[in-house]
Parts: sequence; structure tokens; C-alpha cells
Amino acid sequence: MRNLNTLQIAVIIALVSAFGSFLWTSAGAEGQTQPIQTADRIETAVFAGGCFWCVESDFDKVDGVLTTTSGYAGGDTPDPTYKSHVADGHLEVVEITFDPDVVTYEELVDYFFRHIDPTDAGGQFCDRGNSYTTAIFAQNDEQAAIAQAEIAAIEASGVLPGPVVTALRGNDMVYAAEDYHQNYYKKQPLKYEFYRRACGRDARVAEVWALDADS
Repeated sequence: MRNLNTLQIAVIIALVSAFGSFLWTSAGAEGQTQPIQTADRIETAVFAGGCFWCVESDFDKVDGVLTTTSGYAGGDTPDPTYKSHVADGHLEVVEITFDPDVVTYEELVDYFFRHIDPTDAGGQFCDRGNSYTTAIFAQNDEQAAIAQAEIAAIEASGVLPGPVVTALRGNDMVYAAEDYHQNYYKKQPLKYEFYRRACGRDARVAEVWALDADS
């Protein structure tokens, strides 16, 4: 092979780099399942609905939900753990990021209520105590107004066997739970399904919302 001068080498490198970038971009476009999210199109919602394994599993089924993170919120001390969060007054919560162009906050609130027992002030299903009570942690005034309107609409409809006791709270700090709690329903599917069934979650939800034609 004949020797190449500096200019020729530079041209070859530039052509190879450009071709490689083209291939990478094309492959990415073909494999991409949804538009790349930008900061101004992502919003956050935080719900406490009893066991965060179940809440996370439920919301992962919703189109437009981008991420779900099990965690703790609403207590008096920072950096709670699974062992300490009950004594610290924290609730089990799920922090959700979502694309409002696909699913609105109002739709998420409606979905949340129809997957819990909002009439239970002592916990959820077989899980009892403050840490398992239900709450909506509104991230701003707009979310608070939407949640209040949803609660008022549910109360006015008369579909529930009792009043809504789900608390409406502010934008409290959410502390992520330990790694083994994240996506627990995927990591331990048999244990998760046994727990959910034994706890009676789905059966109670169906009973509570039996009069609701949209549930």
C-alpha cells in the first residue's frame, strides 16, 4: 500500500466518523419506541396507596408513565429506611414521572383512586398502620386543585360505601426505598403475586368500586 499524506488521512477519518454517526443515528431511530423526553415535557406525581410494590406495579401499566420509584415520604426525619420509616412517621409512596402529552395528572389521580380503598383510614387491605394509609402528595397548587376536584366528584357520585379519607398533602421530600423494593413485582413475581392475592387487594378494590361504572 502506498503511503498516505496527512491531508488524505484526515479526509478518511472524517468520512469514517460521519458514516459511523449516520449508522448510530439510524439504528437509534429504528429501535426507539417513543420520542426522547425533554425536561419541559416531564412531570412528577407522588401517591401513597398502601404497599408500594403494588402501587408501582399498577402505575407501570399506564401509558405515558415513564418511571416509578418506591419510597418513603411524609415523616419527621430524613433518610428513612424500611426498618425505620414506620417509627419516623413516613408513608410508603411511589414517585411517578410521566409525559403529560400522553397521560394527564387528572387521569393519574382518577386511576390512583380506582386502585385503592379510599374509605380506609387505618391502612390498606391486610397492611395496617399509618405507613400504609393513602395520600396524594401534590407537587404544586395545580395538582392540589385537581386532586380536590376529583375527591369532590367521587363524594358527589355516591359510588363509595363511605367518605374519602385519602389525605391531600404537600410536596414532601421523597426518599427512595432500598434497591430490592424497586420493581419487586418483576424481581420476585411468585412472592409478589402470592402476597397481593393473600392481602386481598384486588378483591377489596372491586368490592369498594362495585357501583362505579367506570372502574
